[in-house]
Amino acid sequence: MAELGFWNFAQQDPEKLALVDPQGREWTRGELLAKANQIAHGLRALGLEKGDCVAMVMENCAEFYQINLAITQIGMYMTPINNHLTGPEAAYIIEDSGAKVFFGSECFTDTCQTARKQLDFPTERCFSVGNVEGFQPIAQLVDGQPSGMPEDRAAGQVMNYTSGTTGKPKGVKRGLAPISPDLIATLTTAFLGMFDLEPEADNVHICGSPLYHTAVLVFSSSSLHMGHAVVLMEKWLPEDMLKLIEKHRVTHSHMVPTQFHRLLKLDESVRSKYDVSSLRAMIHAAAPCPIETKWKMLDWWGDTIYEYYAATEGGGSLVKPQEWRKYPGTVGKAWPSSDIKIYDDEGNELGPGQIGTVYMLLGTANFEYKDAKKKTRDNRIGDYFTVGDIGELNERGYLFLRDRKTDMIISGGANIYPAEIEAELIQHPKVADVAVFGIPNDDWGEEIKAVIQPIDDVESGEALSAEIFTWCRERLAKMKTPRTIDYADELPRDPNGKLYKRKLRDPYWEGRAKI
Repeated sequence: MAELGFWNFAQQDPEKLALVDPQGREWTRGELLAKANQIAHGLRALGLEKGDCVAMVMENCAEFYQINLAITQIGMYMTPINNHLTGPEAAYIIEDSGAKVFFGSECFTDTCQTARKQLDFPTERCFSVGNVEGFQPIAQLVDGQPSGMPEDRAAGQVMNYTSGTTGKPKGVKRGLAPISPDLIATLTTAFLGMFDLEPEADNVHICGSPLYHTAVLVFSSSSLHMGHAVVLMEKWLPEDMLKLIEKHRVTHSHMVPTQFHRLLKLDESVRSKYDVSSLRAMIHAAAPCPIETKWKMLDWWGDTIYEYYAATEGGGSLVKPQEWRKYPGTVGKAWPSSDIKIYDDEGNELGPGQIGTVYMLLGTANFEYKDAKKKTRDNRIGDYFTVGDIGELNERGYLFLRDRKTDMIISGGANIYPAEIEAELIQHPKVADVAVFGIPNDDWGEEIKAVIQPIDDVESGEALSAEIFTWCRERLAKMKTPRTIDYADELPRDPNGKLYKRKLRDPYWEGRAKI
């Protein structure tokens, strides 16, 4: 197998474009490699060794990739932290990960300073992009360090932390493979190959989601390792993405359905203004994509819309556009080396057409939640693990997701899946975003509540509610129609599109046990 990997490409063709950062600066492969190597040498000069960890709270920037490319060639762990967390929340992850170095950013000064002070983290091991009191500029780490390849190279890992929606976040830690970083990078690029992407050629990846998310970093860094250029956005805006696609002849990306919704809400005159003919594989995951939304994107971008289902812990399934047209709504079949099974609450395997909890084969991607053996054990049946999603397989082995088990509404003994209702409501031309969940009902156990974010310049209130209820009568059974609608200026989502539904739901259940 011919080895790929960014480090090899950068040495072979250092003048070729590697990265366009959010400020529009173009980095050659050679420039990016030199900085990554200096960081690697700088960390070793601090005394860090194989197996040590560094943590970071940082925006999308060139330094993020530089640190990643350094760590993953010298056998260490890198823990990216959600930059929307508070100082104490970040401090918990930094301490739990055992980080020996903390990278911060001026953009998140308060979080970084609070975390550093809470942990009494030594200043000489804190480095920042921009100015942060108590941190040294990252230049202090790299200045005077050689830009050549480090010796004794070894494969490193990213150790992501779960979201912590049901308790403290836990690190998903995998062992360090005893093989070269170049071979690991080559094996990683095989994942992109499943989406019909090839090394080098003229492929360009656009990254518009936060790099602290597992899949976002995996897809964009794998693109670098495949010899593709990466166009990096810090703040994702739908028209800005279309501009960059046209300007840089973008071929692929990793997206979430929320971004599809926002693109489709653009006026047709705006959407048709930009040339998107370069697109080849616009891959999406992370949340259910309504069938109607998917059809609209296929009509606009052609057969470029790929979908997969996986988790930080592993995966998964894959569906190509041509397959999805045959089985609308599926998230695909198990990809090579994976498998999917459906189990009931008693641990019995279910057959085609039966709804239960989705379990995926660990395969070669075995993991444990750091210092959480019970959580590791509780989410498994044999060699299969679950993240709590509900779904079913058809006779051909295609998986159809229903919802998260924790989000399912039980009303009058019937199971109701909010994702199905949200998929209809988001199609309303005046709805920008929506969340559906169950609230207490003394007679039925739960009743359906919808919280809606109207599009700009649309007034919320009784008139809009009446219009939406009329819409529901034509699209949803009465038992699935929300009993009441509330409105919000903005729903609590992270920048990658994940909805923090508990922030909306929990106040209704205060003092009561959710059924």
